[in-house]
Amino acid sequence: MTDTTFDIPFKSPTIPAALTADTRIRFRCYPGISCFNACCKQADVTLAPYDILRLKRRLGLTSTEFLRDYSVPFQMDGDGLPGVKLKTQDNGTCLQLDGDAGCAVYTDRPTVCRYYPVALLALREKGSAESEERYSLVKEDHCKGHAEDREVSIGDYRTEQGCAEYDDHNREWYQLLLKKKSAGPTVGKPPQTSLQLFFMASYDVDNFRKFVLSAGFRRTYVLPDAFYAAIEQDDEALLAFGFRLLRQVLFGERTLEEVANAWEQRVEQRRDVWDARKQAEIERRLADEDKKYAGDGCETQRGDN
Repeated sequence: MTDTTFDIPFKSPTIPAALTADTRIRFRCYPGISCFNACCKQADVTLAPYDILRLKRRLGLTSTEFLRDYSVPFQMDGDGLPGVKLKTQDNGTCLQLDGDAGCAVYTDRPTVCRYYPVALLALREKGSAESEERYSLVKEDHCKGHAEDREVSIGDYRTEQGCAEYDDHNREWYQLLLKKKSAGPTVGKPPQTSLQLFFMASYDVDNFRKFVLSAGFRRTYVLPDAFYAAIEQDDEALLAFGFRLLRQVLFGERTLEEVANAWEQRVEQRRDVWDARKQAEIERRLADEDKKYAGDGCETQRGDN
């Protein structure tokens, strides 16, 4: 098997071995260990969609506000697929580090922080349509937790750290990344509008909600009223729907039924908008021409003599 995922959670000194949930590791982190908070002072944390939901609610922000104040964008691949990392101070310290007290948002900390020093991998055998979750071990010089006298299975460690809930909500997103990477040139570079939708559906869910609840979206897709009522309040349901929509947008999978002739209607509507803009531009230029002569006391006439 080969690692066909993006380097999630981040590029790191990872031991190149595909471990399982039964693999036992030696590790313990606790207040009082000599390296406590050292990883938070060298933070390179890639955020998954559910991470942002938890953090924006914890901080009492909209997703748009959280992205503006607490994140930095980066490109996950050569096609410009957008990713998001936690913003740090200039010296690399996480903005959520509360001095010696540790993480200020610990119960809502991101997936990467929960898994550390384990890295989650998505592996797929050549020719297989299904991926399997495996793990690798991250060992960094500053971390002394590996020298602690405590053994634990990766499965039990995941349970301790509350990883399962995060994985359940992020799994479909990881599958999108894996499919995008493994498909490569067969899919081609997504257009800019698709990349913008990927960013909105993955990270900026409050703006994505406005998009899905818009009249134009309702005219395009066949969805029950109960769906719209649910996503007005349920961030997790909206996130899951976003992944479903992205499968259709990025890979052409028919995950959603479209209203009959919706495409033709959109083309016609855009033609009307274009015609209106063109007419407005003509009027603007004619007005500019009038202004050129108005200062000379000249009168111009247009139309029939």
